[in-house]
Amino acid sequence: MRFNILFGGKAGQGPNILTKVIAESLLEKGYYVFYSRDYQSLIRGGHNFNVLTFSEEPVSSNDSTLDILVELDEGVTEIHKKELKKDAVILKGHKENMYYAGRIAKLLCLDFKILEDQFKKIGSRFEENTRDAKAGYDNEKQTICKLIPKNKSAKLMNGSQAVAEGAVKSGLEIYYAYPMTPATGVLMELAEMQKTNSHITVELENETGVMNAALGSALFGAKSMVGTSGGGFDLMTEALTVSGVAEIPVVAYLSQRPGPATGVATATAQGDLKMALNAGHGEFSRMVLAPGDPVECEEITSQAFYFSQKFKIPAIILSDKHLSEAVFTTTQIPKLMKSEKTIKLGRFNSYEIEHKNQTATEDAEIIKSNVESRMKKHKEIEKETEKFETFKTFGKKDSKNIILGWGSTKGAILDSIKNLDAKFIQILYLEPFPSKEIKKSIQNAKKIILIENNATGQLGNLLTEKTGVFIEDKNKILRYDGKPFLADELKKEIEARIK
Repeated sequence: MRFNILFGGKAGQGPNILTKVIAESLLEKGYYVFYSRDYQSLIRGGHNFNVLTFSEEPVSSNDSTLDILVELDEGVTEIHKKELKKDAVILKGHKENMYYAGRIAKLLCLDFKILEDQFKKIGSRFEENTRDAKAGYDNEKQTICKLIPKNKSAKLMNGSQAVAEGAVKSGLEIYYAYPMTPATGVLMELAEMQKTNSHITVELENETGVMNAALGSALFGAKSMVGTSGGGFDLMTEALTVSGVAEIPVVAYLSQRPGPATGVATATAQGDLKMALNAGHGEFSRMVLAPGDPVECEEITSQAFYFSQKFKIPAIILSDKHLSEAVFTTTQIPKLMKSEKTIKLGRFNSYEIEHKNQTATEDAEIIKSNVESRMKKHKEIEKETEKFETFKTFGKKDSKNIILGWGSTKGAILDSIKNLDAKFIQILYLEPFPSKEIKKSIQNAKKIILIENNATGQLGNLLTEKTGVFIEDKNKILRYDGKPFLADELKKEIEARIK
């Protein structure tokens, strides 16, 4: 059984903290919880909403229908009326947000003490929040609790928090960024974590300065990282090539949103895969890694530092708004890689160089040798990736119906293929691409179904380039309206193609 609750209202009315309180309370009770955020590029006003899905079983996505709707602002019900189930409960009225925390707690048979504990964690406005919530709790007369949760050890975490954790645990020393949604979450997390860790965060005037400063810190030996979204990454690409030619290790966090140009600043997308793979001029090695949940965000971040340092290359962590900001229940302990710093003080150059004296050169033989050295490095990186889990397989392992996806689509795919004759292959390493292993995994497929948050099927194109396997357009499930996939809708799409 899955329950979906929508919290809607204007920016400034507190839908985020209300969602968090209910999510933490449900987690405390023993449920699995997932929630996503949908908001406009406004500080005040507009229509913002969060959707919280919870279940007695693991859950990593939302559905298209609602069991409970909380209206913090007039008009929310009208906007979402098509999503309401026939027996949906609507909570509305001119009340403070925590009044509804009380009503929901009563509806879902949560002990009021759980709410009090959450208010204590918040710290501020404890008495006011408790008073408002108690009024809601006492006023609610019905209950709809049906689930019997299982006890487990778990916590709530979003992708931004996990990337920040992975970076700090990997020995991050300096993080540069210019704020850009949806990558700003990592900047904020790392800034807060400075209080208890030795790293520092630096906000510069633009993304060009960000990448150049990171390279400057890295060539003096600091473990350096940058963060941005697509438009900011555009500005970093020239400096990215300096990393490639001068062999300076740097990690880049690229959290996608719809483009081109400003696009939709607060929506989600997977349209920057080709850019991450090909940004910059000339030929040089890079890593492009794509986690699909918070645990993988920590693990992939540590792997990015490992490869960046070991091979002195840029490593790109490819995320998006949905993964960065959606909140997951995590029960696993991430497996992190230790990475040793490899840079030694010396003279660095953006030109092709004669290595003995580190001076620029136009000598054809030296240039040829340098290029071949970089190509040899690429082979060494490919060999090293064999020690890692470059892709994962879920679902019915012997199924000939293959689902192919990457990044944040993982959650909705996992939730949608339960009880289906389907096998999901999640690609974690997009560069280098695990060509041989993937080709072997899909060689007996009856049908290959591609699922991506973009309009052109960029992973499908990469698959064709690397393996020669072509996916028909009719078997591509692509969403490109700025919204993430919803499990129940996606399940219908998959079922239609399997049949």
